[in-house]
Amino acid sequence: MLKMRYYGDPILRRRALDVRSFDATLRDIGAQMLEAMDREEGVGLAAPQVGLDLRLLVALAMREPGDEDAEPVLLVNPEILERSHETWVYEEGCLSIPGIRGDVTRPERVRVHYQDLEGQEHTLDAEGMFARILQHEIDHLNGKLFIDYLSTADKLLIKPRLRSIAKLNDE
Repeated sequence: MLKMRYYGDPILRRRALDVRSFDATLRDIGAQMLEAMDREEGVGLAAPQVGLDLRLLVALAMREPGDEDAEPVLLVNPEILERSHETWVYEEGCLSIPGIRGDVTRPERVRVHYQDLEGQEHTLDAEGMFARILQHEIDHLNGKLFIDYLSTADKLLIKPRLRSIAKLNDE
């Protein structure tokens, strides 16, 4: 079973390595990540969040907030090609930073290039909630967390809680 990593774990601040082997092991990791996302009741999960140094993410293709019946997708080596100029603010949280939420401004739409589990290349256009989830998870693959978007004042307010969360890595 994949174990969650929390704020303070160094893997969350590194750029993940490109996936180069598209094999049964990768398919197994993908299935385990989908199970972990479901178990943790998340809407997205990046490989570093479960201690894997891979550019791999799973996400729910949500049309709007609360669309829990959305289909899950799995993206290998995803990269954002385009971002819309239009943005929107929404309160985000993160499985690796439990109990902390904050308003983050992100583009409304993105175009993402990725590979599937077989190594085939694809491009997808996402908007709204799905675009937000993809941006959040791709940020994880680049060592960036949603709290990096918060104001200095908000970061100071959450600092004591972040120290407590970091201790979860020792459990």
